[in-house]
Amino acid sequence: MRVSALFGTTRRSAPTEELVVHQLLLRAGFVQQLATGLYSYLPMGWRTEQKIRRILREEMNALGGQELCMPMVHPADLWQRTGRWNTVDEVLLRFQDRRGRDMVLALSHEEVVADLTAANVSSYRDLPRIVYHIQTKFRDEARSRGGLVRTREFTMKDSYSLDRDQAGLERAYIAHFHAYFKIAARAGIPVVAVLSDVGMMGGHLAHEFIYLTDDGEDTLVFCDNCGYAANQEVAASALPEPETEAERELEEVETPGAATVPELAAFLKVDPSRIAKSVAFMAELERGQKPQLVLALVPGQSEVNLACLRNATGAVELRAATPDEVKRAGGVPGYMSPRGLPEGAAIVVADEAIARRRNLVTGANREGWHLRNFNLARDCRVDSLARLASATTGDPCSICGTPLRIRRGIEYGNIFQLGTDYSVSLGALYNDEEGQQLPVVMGSYGIGVGRMLACIAEEHHDDRGLALPIGVAPYEVALISVGHDQPVTQLAEATYRQLEDAGVEVLFDDRDASPGVKFADADLRGIPLRVTISPRSLKAEGAEFKRRIGEPRTVSRGSILAEVLEELDALRREEREWVSAQMEPVAALAARTFSGGS
Repeated sequence: MRVSALFGTTRRSAPTEELVVHQLLLRAGFVQQLATGLYSYLPMGWRTEQKIRRILREEMNALGGQELCMPMVHPADLWQRTGRWNTVDEVLLRFQDRRGRDMVLALSHEEVVADLTAANVSSYRDLPRIVYHIQTKFRDEARSRGGLVRTREFTMKDSYSLDRDQAGLERAYIAHFHAYFKIAARAGIPVVAVLSDVGMMGGHLAHEFIYLTDDGEDTLVFCDNCGYAANQEVAASALPEPETEAERELEEVETPGAATVPELAAFLKVDPSRIAKSVAFMAELERGQKPQLVLALVPGQSEVNLACLRNATGAVELRAATPDEVKRAGGVPGYMSPRGLPEGAAIVVADEAIARRRNLVTGANREGWHLRNFNLARDCRVDSLARLASATTGDPCSICGTPLRIRRGIEYGNIFQLGTDYSVSLGALYNDEEGQQLPVVMGSYGIGVGRMLACIAEEHHDDRGLALPIGVAPYEVALISVGHDQPVTQLAEATYRQLEDAGVEVLFDDRDASPGVKFADADLRGIPLRVTISPRSLKAEGAEFKRRIGEPRTVSRGSILAEVLEELDALRREEREWVSAQMEPVAALAARTFSGGS
């Protein structure tokens, strides 16, 4: 490809509100925003995306996966039969076609796979199977962010395992666990696996694969001693030992101006962990239902884990309650607790740590007053107990007690053990050897292609632009012709034809532009190897070779092709060695992770 004919240009600047790596993708001419959360892939970015897809296909095929393609538009009936029509919030875009039939834009394909399985699997001989596709999805995100990290329309590789029993599902799950590390390694990104919430997918076990970066939107919890790793949504720290001191008499104490935990702790000279903090939310328990007040009780120093609160209440939608909503329920903002609320005014969910402690401080539902010696079981009605407090830095690990560590990251993929819920709902059944009809056991496994590109850009860049691995770079070689001297242009043209004939992916910058512009654009695009032919290089009887990150060297004009091929082979060899090093600990990690069974 000649740069003079290339569609899409580099940019010298990009919106400053975007993440640095997304600015680089915009400046390199890989993507262009159409609207909030909607991006076009320009030819450069599309070539890299196609290489990511190739990696995905090769690794899914290696698992025995069979590629198919399912529609992006689904009839609502499938989602209604599984219950997700009512339990998934507004990220699921619902609409009606011209005949008034309810439809959805897919954000995943579990329903369709179960429906296909019902029509195509009837016997144990038809199992196990793995099917996958690489398809457009849509999530009507309220706040798209981070460029390709959280978009509304996106491309996903989603695969689905179909098995006779739980043991088969576990084998498929572990196989995908290995494959996801291999895919990430081949794309040049180091990742970690963490436990995660099953969320809208359902099932009973899930892992996320995370690229660690301070710019990530996910919060991860790690124990450096025992290896515990989990998304903060499901991470649990060790509970305190149950306290056995005698319950003292509940008493009111005046606390003027102490409406926050720090103010209250300082005023009463108590540790924040001795305060039962009430946090008010409004929960929509079913789509279209009037929201109800939910009161979450957590230790004063803790934040409420929204995923845990959703799971505890079954809420479809959850948001912070306004002061007016708290007042209408009979509560006093800043001094609220379940004690003294009218019967049925709120759903009360308390953290298990609160239930283990005695004689705490909490709100009195009276301006300027709190309660001392609050004891949960004695002094209020609680609808449920749950692990509501978000694990954070320094909390003791629930397994070994070592202080936990917090990191941020980007979720590039996830895997779920779905079980039989979708199969039962949609009639995906098979007959076993005895003729007994049983539901197919399903697993679901997703990777965001755009997110992979964002992670690659984050991992492989410098202050001049992208610096991409050879396996995902849009071109292998950037050939640059400097000046208008006939010997230069003749050798550059001949080299371009030679490289193309040899099957080398080459981007030839033949523009009438300054050397500085050409070098800057090659650096922005992240192409691994740059070959420059200039009057200066011809004086040395050859061309200048330079890796994207490396020092230049001169090669003779008669050996340009051979040197390019040798250099590309070296880059591929180094890539294979890096992949091998990344995969070396995965078998031991999988053995530890699944040693007790799933």
